[in-house]
Amino acid sequence: MRYPIGFRARIRDDVRRIDGRLLVGGSPLRAVRLTRAALALLADGEVTVVDAVTDALAARLVDGNLADPVLDGPGVEPAELTVVIPVRDRPEQLDRALSSLGALHRIVVDDASLDPEAVARVAHRHGAHLVQLTRNVGPAGARNAGLRAVRTRFVAFVDSDVTVEASTLLNLTRHFADSRVALVAPLVRSRARSREPRWFERFDEDDSSLALGTRACVVRPGAAVGWLPSACLVGRTERLGAGFEETMRVGEDVDLVWRLVEAGEVVRYDPEQVAWHDTRTTVSGWLGRKYLYGTGGADLAVRHGRKGAPAVMTASMAATAAALLVRRRWSLPVAAAGIAYGVLSLRRRLPETPGRDRLAVQLCAQGLGWTVRQEAALLLRHWWPLTVLLAPRSALIRRALAASLVVDVVVAQVDNPGTRYRPLARRLDDMAYGAGLWAGAIRARSVTCLLPRRPGQGGTSPNG
Repeated sequence: MRYPIGFRARIRDDVRRIDGRLLVGGSPLRAVRLTRAALALLADGEVTVVDAVTDALAARLVDGNLADPVLDGPGVEPAELTVVIPVRDRPEQLDRALSSLGALHRIVVDDASLDPEAVARVAHRHGAHLVQLTRNVGPAGARNAGLRAVRTRFVAFVDSDVTVEASTLLNLTRHFADSRVALVAPLVRSRARSREPRWFERFDEDDSSLALGTRACVVRPGAAVGWLPSACLVGRTERLGAGFEETMRVGEDVDLVWRLVEAGEVVRYDPEQVAWHDTRTTVSGWLGRKYLYGTGGADLAVRHGRKGAPAVMTASMAATAAALLVRRRWSLPVAAAGIAYGVLSLRRRLPETPGRDRLAVQLCAQGLGWTVRQEAALLLRHWWPLTVLLAPRSALIRRALAASLVVDVVVAQVDNPGTRYRPLARRLDDMAYGAGLWAGAIRARSVTCLLPRRPGQGGTSPNG
């Protein structure tokens, strides 16, 4: 059995239950009709594992992101977890990172610091084991050097500019009650250390590239969360094999997650647990990091194909969303035809159930909204060099660009309610990431990382 006896999984509150037996939700979106026997095993939307049948039902619901595990049991013992911290200089940040980890066993890997003595003093003051590298190998290689020194069943990777409590890491290990879970990560939020944070630091606090939302998720290409940042990860030591791909200086965390998923492992995201990442303290450092994230897209596309696509949409929804963005006289008829086609297509695929027509309309509207959002992001972020090139020559592009800017405001408020909209910071963020994406594509001589894909061809990409 996959789960221990007594393990519980609860239907998510964003899953629609129709006619009692039809579940609609999850990510990717799916409709699952429960048998009467399965329905009888659900008590108040919760299944408790008592035998092989309930184990299989819990697994199906959790893997489809239709249910979340109920994590009320203890995690592993502190002695079973080792924390690996790769660092190059940054002694002050390393001191904060080690201070927050309490008595957990810690391995500091000095990746050929310019001042190795400063790093050694901090590591020794906290009683951490120090691995000193004489050649700079990058974050992936440094983490792997630490991984080779781990002697416990579980390992956490924490970057030197991240502070996370020992209790948070131990809480994350509760996910390992699921025997198939190999890796789990918390919500990584950004925090400015400056006495008077500047505009770009405030933007990063509100809209960090490392923060992946507030809903728990099974992580895989195509799901609501398709990757995890290596800023903070907890895994089963033996399941990670050789660890990160050392030839990759960026995107190595995405690559690890996708390789684990391809190998049949389960990877989870748990936003109830939070780690804190220091914001960059200069504009050049902030934009440089965004640019670097973008450059990794091409390498990931070479290794994983269409999983790294910047958008996922059907041809009919793409045409419908584009018609709405350009706002011409013919836009409404085209959009109406696209919506009608989408509704009929969904209706054919949905099970026979009362309210099927209404459900098809709701799902079509939801899909159209997501497609409009993706197309706006393509124009403003991933494809902005083309947008700048074509806008002076095309009224359609200009109209779509104006609509995309409005969509961007709405998306920002939906994703980060109550925060201030910072248009300059958003545009600079988009331009830095998009420039890196195009630079990587040119260097790789491949446009794969720039092209959208149809559902079923691969997975979602990290959007930097």
